Amino acid sequence: MRRAISATVIGTAMVVLAAIGAAQSGRPPQPSEGRPPRPFEGRPPRPFDLRGEDPWRFGLEAPTERHEFTFARAAYSGMSWGWGRGGGRGSWRTDYPKADRQFLIGVQRLTRIDAYGREYAVRLDDPELLGYPFLYAVEVGRMALTEEEVLGLRRYLSSGGFLLVDDFWGSWEWDVFETEIRRVLPDRPIVDLPVDHPVFHTVYQIDEVLQVPNVRNGMMGGPYWEQDGYVPFCRGISDEDGRLVVMINWNSDLGDAWEWAENPYYPLDRSTFAYQLGINAIVYAMTY
Repeated sequence: MRRAISATVIGTAMVVLAAIGAAQSGRPPQPSEGRPPRPFEGRPPRPFDLRGEDPWRFGLEAPTERHEFTFARAAYSGMSWGWGRGGGRGSWRTDYPKADRQFLIGVQRLTRIDAYGREYAVRLDDPELLGYPFLYAVEVGRMALTEEEVLGLRRYLSSGGFLLVDDFWGSWEWDVFETEIRRVLPDRPIVDLPVDHPVFHTVYQIDEVLQVPNVRNGMMGGPYWEQDGYVPFCRGISDEDGRLVVMINWNSDLGDAWEWAENPYYPLDRSTFAYQLGINAIVYAMTY
């Protein structure tokens, strides 16, 4: 069993690294074999500027063709301090856009999903949010949502959307996030996801939740935890019908593993796990 698991890890990692190398050299990755997931008629991304006057553009010009999947990143209001350009207001764009781009290389290479290959960020109060089945949010321990954002995210999740939360650590950041998500879904419980949940088995068989470190801790060989977040958790919120609508990756950092997957000093098993979990979440969002 251990040999089989190791072979899966190495095989996935080698495919991803080869695809990243091909993309960085200008050669597009070749499509993989396999049955495609259920098509989703997503809207093409459109550009926006979160603060209106910031010269650093967050979005890209919309492609002329449509794709069945766009990796949408949540742009949200935050506290006046924190990681990312611009303090807390920029916490949502940690690892952006490199992490998004490199993860999408893996999605295109490892699946048959017709994915838009560039980053796209969307405000939680933007009506266009409803056009995307999957939403990724980071550094949510620094969230401070406006009422419009709360209503927009609630409408999105109740309309079939799926939110993957990532890269926040420790009890203090958990308390902040829990307060904010309770405003969005006040009547839905937060539970630990068992390893037999379908989200862990849509594409890859994941039997253990690994802690994915930031690039510095990973390259140093540990410790992988930050603050008092010693143990990684995958928690979730489901709707009335039992469909998972929020997947919470706490005390772990998928984004850094995507962003630094090509770095030979970043731990291979953690970057592989990050790609596998992210792809599973996307396929779950598009098929359940």
